[in-house]
Amino acid sequence: MASPAIKPGALVTLPELRPSSEFFKEGASLRVTGKLQEYSVETAIAVIADDSATLKVDTQHLRELSFRVGSIFQFIGELHIQPNSEAILQARAGRNVDGIDLNLYHQALQLVRQFQAERVNSATT
Repeated sequence: MASPAIKPGALVTLPELRPSSEFFKEGASLRVTGKLQEYSVETAIAVIADDSATLKVDTQHLRELSFRVGSIFQFIGELHIQPNSEAILQARAGRNVDGIDLNLYHQALQLVRQFQAERVNSATT
């Protein structure tokens, strides 16, 4: 029996990741970026923030990644929704992206989405 393929992480900003969002579903494969607010070595839980939005990230499967509060990190993983509707990303990959301009990153993400929507529309007409 073949194992299920690993899905690519959909690019999503933390402010977009709310219960009414199409991305906010159990098992969704996501790529998120934010500034590290806190990190617990005991639980391997990181909290990243972007604007006023935050997300907990379970980093137990990541090795050789140094966590420094105030640094910007990008994680790819699967979203798990707790019974209280709190989301935790189970990270399978992570990297430090210090130096990234988050405002420019958000603008680029919007342009990518616009381009992809235009391609889908032109392919159907």
